[in-house]
Amino acid sequence: DVYKTARVLSGMVDIVMIRTFGHEKVERFAACSTVPVINGLTDYNHPCQLLADMQTFIEHRGSIRGKTVAWIGDGGNMCNTYLEAACQFDFQLRVAIPPGYEPNAGLLERAAGRVVLLRDPCAAAKGADLVATDVWTSMGKEEERQQRLQDFAAYQVNAQVMAHARPDALFLHCLPAHRGEEVSADVIDSPQSQVWDEAENRLHVQKALIEFLLLQNSYN
Repeated sequence: DVYKTARVLSGMVDIVMIRTFGHEKVERFAACSTVPVINGLTDYNHPCQLLADMQTFIEHRGSIRGKTVAWIGDGGNMCNTYLEAACQFDFQLRVAIPPGYEPNAGLLERAAGRVVLLRDPCAAAKGADLVATDVWTSMGKEEERQQRLQDFAAYQVNAQVMAHARPDALFLHCLPAHRGEEVSADVIDSPQSQVWDEAENRLHVQKALIEFLLLQNSYN
């Protein structure tokens, strides 16, 4: 029972992070909790990872406001989160994705003025300041792996795709990556790739998030 669990934990801890499949479980828990609740990842979105991605871009290139971001690959939780981020951080987003794997329709509608849906990864990457991707087969969808390998075969982020981006474009991936699938080895190991800083920044942004949530009254 989510209500009982939320109430009991609220009396034992100062903050809760939940990583689960169903987004509604996190929302229900947060509604019942009397302490802050962090979404550690759901099938719907992954805001903690997005914070790390934004921190990484800012560290290396400055503000992302007004920049162009290319998302290439699956329209799952990370793609959904980039749709939210395009509105939150004021950047243009191009999503290259095969038919049938589009991101959340409601998020697409809300981000309509900032997102373009494409089928060509090179077109999405053209002039981009940041190129990002994720695995083609997420946790819980392993039975779809073979079909997804076929459907996403043309959506690998490789040197040809990155050649269409700006010369100083960054490449990001939330990891772990499947080299030779969603990203080629020469891209993830290139100077443009900042995946290791991105991974490290998960620690730093989540520490900052916890501090903000626990001390938010002192910030007001």
